[in-house]
Amino acid sequence: MRILVTGATSGLGRNAVEHLLQAGFDVRATGRSPAIGAELEAAGASFVTLDLEQATAEEYAELVKGCDIVWHCAAKSSPWGSEREFFLANVQATERLAEAAGAAGVKRFIHISTPSIYFDFKAHRDIEETFCAETFANHYAKTKYQAEQCIAQSVLRYPATTYLILRPRGLFGPHDRVIIPRVLAQLARDRGVLRLPGGGTAFLDLTFVLNVVHAMVLASQNEGLVSGSVYNITDQQPARLVDMLHKLLAEQLGLKYRVASLPYPLLYTLAAGLEMIAKITGKEPVLTRYSIGAVYFDMTLSQKRAREELGYTPRYTQEQGIEITGAWFKQQGVGKYG
Repeated sequence: MRILVTGATSGLGRNAVEHLLQAGFDVRATGRSPAIGAELEAAGASFVTLDLEQATAEEYAELVKGCDIVWHCAAKSSPWGSEREFFLANVQATERLAEAAGAAGVKRFIHISTPSIYFDFKAHRDIEETFCAETFANHYAKTKYQAEQCIAQSVLRYPATTYLILRPRGLFGPHDRVIIPRVLAQLARDRGVLRLPGGGTAFLDLTFVLNVVHAMVLASQNEGLVSGSVYNITDQQPARLVDMLHKLLAEQLGLKYRVASLPYPLLYTLAAGLEMIAKITGKEPVLTRYSIGAVYFDMTLSQKRAREELGYTPRYTQEQGIEITGAWFKQQGVGKYG
């Protein structure tokens, strides 16, 4: 069985490739970094250096040729950027890959989406997969929703392929280039002060990256799953953000810091101003309204559908995930504040 993994040179995609190789699967991986691609090839994967945003129809067809399953992990995941950048990476690439997979008769297509489509600057508990924000908070959320609509069209056009969508919340783990590096950068910039809206008391779901990989395995193998189905994926251990950060930063990485509680309205106003400046300079702002709101408002996801239909329960507890993550970051030589 051959599995294609997109976005294979970082984050979830890289963890997915490493897991599949250890499990003995035939893996075709693709990403933009030839250097990391060489490492994956040395580990046993077949690597294709490709920019999905610029790829031709012929390149897409060749990429999926001979593959039984596609794990589409590639995306532009950032709180800032132009709408066109997000559209090309998240919508156009997904549409073309899903089309190519269906035309080639790929058996299953697992698309990684995001709970950001739920976010509406309000607190929510146990959000079900049918919920959607009336107005999307940023280009990322908007284009990931549009990508899901592309998947829905492929479901209708290619009944021989089972398309499934996973929405993992707040990924962390080895090869992370988003959440933890940003936290460490903030600690370095503010000299050991972790500034959190409301003191980090928001009640949130997070997801260890290898639990997402486990969910992708289930989505690839379980019989009877209905094409087009969507599943929330989390560690199923919601907790206060400040407590989860303490377990990683203090207990695992040994960092000394203090938490400064800042009022949300002040931060929101500041972020709005920084965003206006960023539109002029073209540089990503230190804060965005979305990044502030995402760690201020409670957000937990319903796991009923994931448990009952997908058969998903986390393979790793959140404590185990944090321990593995801490060990990986220490191996990378994390300094005083990263």
